[in-house]
Amino acid sequence: MIKHNILFIGLDTHKTFTEVAYIEDQRGAKSTHLGKILSNKAAFTKLARQLVSKYPDATLHFVYEAGPCGYWIYRLLTSLNHCCYVIAPSLIPKKPGEKIKTDKRDALKLAKLLKSEDLTPIYVPEPEDEALRDLSRARETGMKDLKDAKYQLKALLLRNNINSKIKDNWSLQYLRWLAELVLPHPC
Repeated sequence: MIKHNILFIGLDTHKTFTEVAYIEDQRGAKSTHLGKILSNKAAFTKLARQLVSKYPDATLHFVYEAGPCGYWIYRLLTSLNHCCYVIAPSLIPKKPGEKIKTDKRDALKLAKLLKSEDLTPIYVPEPEDEALRDLSRARETGMKDLKDAKYQLKALLLRNNINSKIKDNWSLQYLRWLAELVLPHPC
């Protein structure tokens, strides 16, 4: 069966809930605020099922902003054979003077912009690429934290006028000296 209509669904995603709005692909169609759903797989599957039963001849096109929730929503919706687009927040057009932001308005705006083809989707990495990116970011963060901790320790020693006679910082000999070090105050 050929589906001629498109239903554009805007999702404003958050950790615990998602605001949902949609607009039909008809001239002069008004966007409709559907409400909040929980941000879990069961709720998104139920939402898709409800929209398919309400609009049986329509193809569903979902859109949401990239953010800390990741790409699981994209992967779920595409696995259910629906179109889904992820948009970088910086690529969403803004009108001058548009300062009031609410979740409902954001969902309505995403649906309207998707219908008017004013959004540019981003590349969604494969799960393997995303895992590698997460590993790389975790290592980078760990290395920065280690460097910061070393700076803080050196500053503590400097504030307490404690000097090491060992020139090779962070060698085993230096770490042994640190472990045996007794500071002037018990705190």
